[in-house]
Formats: sequence, structure tokens, C-alpha cells
Amino acid sequence: MIRMPLATASLLAIAISLAGCGEGKDKAAAPQAPTPAASTAAPVAPAAAGKVDETAAKAVVAHYADIVYAVYSDAESTAKTLQTAVDAFLAKPNAETLKAAKAAWVAARVPYLQSEVFRFGNTIIDDWEGQVNAWPLDEGLIDYVDKSYEHALGNPGATANIIANTEVQVGEDKVDVKDITPEKLASLNELGGSEANVATGYHAIEFLLWGQDLNGTGPGAGNRPASDYLEGAGATGGHNDRRRAYLKSVTQLLVNDLQEMVGNWKPNVADNYRATLEAEPAESGLRKMLFGMGSLSLGELAGERMKVSLEANSPEDEQDCFSDNTHNSHFYDAKGVRNVYLGEYTRVDGSKMTGASLSSLVAKADPAADTALKTDLADTEAKIQVMVDHANKGEHYDQLIAAGNTAGNQIVRDAIAALVKQTGSIEQAAGKLGISDLNPDNADHEF
Repeated sequence: MIRMPLATASLLAIAISLAGCGEGKDKAAAPQAPTPAASTAAPVAPAAAGKVDETAAKAVVAHYADIVYAVYSDAESTAKTLQTAVDAFLAKPNAETLKAAKAAWVAARVPYLQSEVFRFGNTIIDDWEGQVNAWPLDEGLIDYVDKSYEHALGNPGATANIIANTEVQVGEDKVDVKDITPEKLASLNELGGSEANVATGYHAIEFLLWGQDLNGTGPGAGNRPASDYLEGAGATGGHNDRRRAYLKSVTQLLVNDLQEMVGNWKPNVADNYRATLEAEPAESGLRKMLFGMGSLSLGELAGERMKVSLEANSPEDEQDCFSDNTHNSHFYDAKGVRNVYLGEYTRVDGSKMTGASLSSLVAKADPAADTALKTDLADTEAKIQVMVDHANKGEHYDQLIAAGNTAGNQIVRDAIAALVKQTGSIEQAAGKLGISDLNPDNADHEF
């Protein structure tokens, strides 16, 4: 897909127009943090920047690498906790152990989602990410689906049902899936050339735990019974031995993949990716950090994850569509962007990392630009917090995007507008550091 950048001035103008879309604002939200003051970023191209101190910039990149390592370490540890919960569920499938496995999945998402800001500036992550977090997926590739299931058009593997078959037909090719192992599942991603064929990662596990969400834009998530994993009396779903093997293998693969990424960022390793990044000129590291912030904000979060689902009023296009966890996905994605700029990260054990930051560099070059971006980052978080508040009261993201839900649609539009405006301020801040051609990815979306 060809990605076309938007000019900074256009981004800021678009944000203003988006903020006025829709017929009304949400009036009934739960109590929330006060709305931050409007951004003071001026809608002009970045000014010529002064020279950034190399030593100070190197410290920022090094601290960024520390945060990346910590985030992926937390993602690995929570994935192992998920694996323990899955094993307990498979040992004794019932409503209680299934609930515990679901809770472990939701908890595992928290650190991982804060890692997505690292993806766009670092190709080693972007190339790896598809096996870990690809979505949306054609769940008929994996298991049984309801007769109302609508798969991606032209996908030859959309109803392959790996769990029910030891060999699947994809076009003219027959694929042996008799043995369900982590390696076999990894080989099935994009089967038949379709990106909708996702066999692994968080969302495959999510589907196996929750099942399809058949509620459309109404309340309720997936409701797979624990008996789909029973063997013998009371079992439902069919082929339960293979479903059990699939869940165990796909969870093991997730742990393996996260262990690999932790190794790429481990400190004091002479030849890993982190060492390469820290050996580059500091400007290269700063560019990767800022490009990741802008691209997640604009093309990915505002575009792929919100705009697409809102315009289509489609719960099939929401990120965590089986579990109704999408509000948290959006919140922690945005939190990851803010983390990178502020040089902060709160670990799963509650400890907080702080250190040399992009904010400190920008503040030295232009205090107003730093203040504007921090204000916009806080405003984005507040706008997405409204989604979280609504979900906590029973109105989830798939309900907010429903056709005819004027107030709900506006909540999503407000978040999109904040993300677009935030991206403009990211470009302004980059310009102050001498990076005037950041061109964050817009994923071919017009805002």
C-alpha cells in the first residue's frame, strides 16, 4: 500500500474541521478528568531548527531503548502469566478458569499495546508484528463460525477451519495441518496470499477464548462456552482435542515471539538491534522515535483503528472485536505515544521509569512547541478516556460506532480529531530538533 504524507498545516486545519463534525457532543459521560487547554501550536511549517546537542540526544535514544526493553519484558511476563492461565483452563475447563484466562489476556494487552509506538520507526518490529498482532482476521480459518459469518471477499482460506480438518484446501493447494504446533501455525499466516488469514497472535487467542461476537453494534462480547474445550461428556464445538492443541500452541508461539523481541532490545549485547540503534547518529534515533509517534497517531490509530470502523459502522473492523476490549487498546496505544515523548513508562509492577526525553530536547529548543505537544497528548488521552468511561458503564466501542448513535459517533470523531491535531504538533516538535521532513504515515487516509 502506498502511503502519502500530509503537510503539517493541512493536519492542523483538518483537526479543526473534524472537531466540528457531528450534531452533538456526549453529555452523559461518567465524571472524567478536566479537558486540557487547547493546543497553542501554530498552523505553520516548522521553523529552522538549531543544532541539537549530540550527547543529550544520545541520552534520549538510550533511555528510549531502556523503555522499549522494559515494555517488551513486561509483555513477555504477562504473556507467560496468560500461558499459565490457559494451561489451568485446559486442565479444568469451566466458567471460572475461562474467566481467569480472559482476564489474563486483557492484562497482557496493557504492556503490549504500549509497544506499538515502537513499531513504525523500527523495521525489525514492523516486520515481526504481523505474527503477533495482525487484525482483523477471518476467524473461519481457525474454527467453526456462525452461519451469518461474512468473510473477506476473495479469501480462499476464509472457511478452512483448521481445527476441524487435518488438511485444508486453499485454492488449488492442499495444506497439511494434521499436527498443530507453533511452527505450523506460524506458517499459515497469510495463507493463500490473503492478509485476512491470521492464524497466530493475540487476536487468534482472543477468538479462541471468547468466540465470535454475534451482537453486531449491540451490547455484549463473544460468548464461547468453556465446554468447547472439554473432552468426553458435556463437550461442545467438536474436534476439542485439536482446539485444545491450537490454544496451547498459539499461546506458546506468542511467548516465543515476545522472548525474541526482548532479546533484540537487551542491553549490553554487542550485535543486537539495540546496539545498532545506539551506534547510529543521534538524529537517526530521534527520527525513528518521532516517526513512530506520528505514524501510530495518524495513519494507524486515527485511520485504520478508528476512522475505518466509524465510517463503516462496522464492529468487524474494531481492533479487539471478540472481547470488546477496543477502548483499552486505543487508550494504551495513545499512552505509548505519550510515553515516548515524555520518556516515561509505568511498569506492570507499578514502578515508573523516567529519564532523558524528547520533551526535554524540544523544551530547550522551543518551550512553546514542547508545551503545545504535551497539551495535545493530554487532550488525546482525555478524549479516549471518554471511550473507556463509556465502556466501563456498558457502552463499548462497537456501540459507539453504530449507525444512528450520534453522541457515540461524536466521541470517536473527537478522538480522531485530537490524534490528527497531535500529529501536527509532533511534526512541529520534530522541526525544532532539525527534523523538518518527518512525514508520518497516514495509511492512505484523508482526515
